[in-house]
Amino acid sequence: MVLNTAKEVFIQGVTEDGKTFRPSDWAERLAGVMSPFRPGGATPGSHLSYSPWCIPTTLGGIKCVVVHRDLRDYDVMAWDFVMNFARDNGLQLAEACLLPDTTPSR
Repeated sequence: MVLNTAKEVFIQGVTEDGKTFRPSDWAERLAGVMSPFRPGGATPGSHLSYSPWCIPTTLGGIKCVVVHRDLRDYDVMAWDFVMNFARDNGLQLAEACLLPDTTPSR
């Protein structure tokens, strides 16, 4: 269950029974399908980059897709598609926020 107040939802590549989700490039595939959904809509060449609202990443060795709430505000059917993908495949969800990488100061 995802709360309406969540800013970002992490879809984790681990099923509810603890198994690694396959295929191994599932996160990139899902984010690729969502690439047209972006601020300002699809533009020529936008299919060559991920939407800022649906980004594949790896956290702690686990493939994830970070889905931003703005996707839901932009297109509720696109949001439902991503959430239903997670539910239908029994993937774990976590509400959080992605922090930018920081370099330790010297």
